[in-house]
Amino acid sequence: MFIKDKIAREMNKITTPKIIFFDIDDTLSRNGIIAEHNKATLEQLAETDIKLVISTGRSKAILPDDILALLDADILDAIICMNGQYSFDHSGMISHYPLNAEQTDKISYLCQQSNLIHKFDSATHIVWSDENERLRDYNARTPNSIVDPEYYKSNTVYQCSVFFNDQEDKMQEVDFEKYDLKLVHWHHIGADILPIEASKARGIKDMCAYYGVDVRECMAFGDGMNDLEMFDLVGFAVAMGDAKPALIERADFVTGTIEEFGIQAVLGQFCIA
Repeated sequence: MFIKDKIAREMNKITTPKIIFFDIDDTLSRNGIIAEHNKATLEQLAETDIKLVISTGRSKAILPDDILALLDADILDAIICMNGQYSFDHSGMISHYPLNAEQTDKISYLCQQSNLIHKFDSATHIVWSDENERLRDYNARTPNSIVDPEYYKSNTVYQCSVFFNDQEDKMQEVDFEKYDLKLVHWHHIGADILPIEASKARGIKDMCAYYGVDVRECMAFGDGMNDLEMFDLVGFAVAMGDAKPALIERADFVTGTIEEFGIQAVLGQFCIA
């Protein structure tokens, strides 16, 4: 998948990064569980001066337990979640960008017009507009996952997620830009609806300001469409081997998959993995 001399040549473009940003799903973790070799690499990196920050589209309410355990153990320094809409560390919230009433009303209307079950994410819950058999089972297993179509009217929420009936049903007819919104796909049957200015990149800017680091001194690993802005911002962007083609085009380097020890192949050039 990758050639050692090419890795070495590309690594000459950046010095040891001051912050490394990691996506979770299909970058650090597969099927919601962090790969043991990636966990070991993070533990090793934590012994250096490099800051380690998660940058994910996941809601704060459903961050994986193994990722939160790494934050609690001081392996990770901070987490950017909900596509840059909410960032925090041990001390608490670093930045957040709640949806306003006009945005939530419009998003809810667009989802209802498309007859799509959707959810709004707060800092404590994921909240569904309705449920089906599959969601009833999920909600029974997930205490902070609830059904309340009116929740967003009286609670602070940060993003909406929609779930499509099939691969062809993707709200393609909706002009999101007309409402200063955007649809960002994270799966062929799911996407997030966000303010047009929202992105992981905004969360990264906040995090770099918090730590006093230039974004050009940072590295990022990712695989999905919600990593595009992040890749355009940082000094060195690495796409996983099974990343989306559009992201691969924007990457400074393409490494292997999780199973091919892709993260280690890159960080090994700094003798830190």
